[in-house]
Amino acid sequence: MTIDNECVGCIINQSIKVANAIGADDVLKSKLVSTVEDMSKDFSFSRTPPEIAADVYEKMSEIAHKEDLYAEVKELSTKKARSFVPFLKEKLFICNDKLLTATKIAVAGNVIDLAAQVEFDLHEELEKIFHTEFSHNDFETFKKILQNAKNIVVLGDNVGEHIFDYLFIETLQALYPNLTCTYMVRGNPIINDVTCKEAKEAGFDKLCHLVDSGVNTPGFVYERATKEAQKLFDEADLVISKGMGNYECLSPSHRDNICFLLKVKCNVVANSLGREVGDIICKLV
Repeated sequence: MTIDNECVGCIINQSIKVANAIGADDVLKSKLVSTVEDMSKDFSFSRTPPEIAADVYEKMSEIAHKEDLYAEVKELSTKKARSFVPFLKEKLFICNDKLLTATKIAVAGNVIDLAAQVEFDLHEELEKIFHTEFSHNDFETFKKILQNAKNIVVLGDNVGEHIFDYLFIETLQALYPNLTCTYMVRGNPIINDVTCKEAKEAGFDKLCHLVDSGVNTPGFVYERATKEAQKLFDEADLVISKGMGNYECLSPSHRDNICFLLKVKCNVVANSLGREVGDIICKLV
């Protein structure tokens, strides 16, 4: 999906979030915001929001002389996510449907999104997620595909969320012992997206096949991925796409059997899905 006018305002607003996150003084904050405002005049409406964001964040990193603009925030997000692991493991232990519970956990983690138009409280989301139905609900079809799948790719999204993805993949591998799982992450720091650094710290390299996609956008842009990542993406029996950025980049895609798992956090994605902001989505294409 390509950007519209509402995306422009959202991306400009992200420059303010970045300035606040890095503790920028008034001069640096003004430069970050004015630079992004100037860039917005030339945004191409034929590109996806993550592609536009990649250019914007690269420029802000250059101005701020900081490669990973959200490094400190990502550490806090991981710490906060880890604090919920005992609670979530207990949920998985006592539940009747481990796949559904693990899938809900994976979606709940998607609220950790520093680029979102609307922000949600993680604790509140975890309290209600297990009693909330998917607004777009392809879960039963998703379950049937998994039963016959030999290899899947999970496209990671944000740091903090990746801790919940770990529980999700761990559950998949317990339920389907012959399933080969690949967790694919961004090629370099962009917004608060997960890279190999955070994934290795969480133990994904020991849990499953961990792959650096090479993508420098906050969403899986196939054309920017490495040949290895493209091959894995093309040959997987099922791709599980986490979050809005991946949805924005893969709608449409050249392949089928993609399951989008996300929390709707902006009006543009809500309109694309025909849903409401705040809805949770399990959509197969």
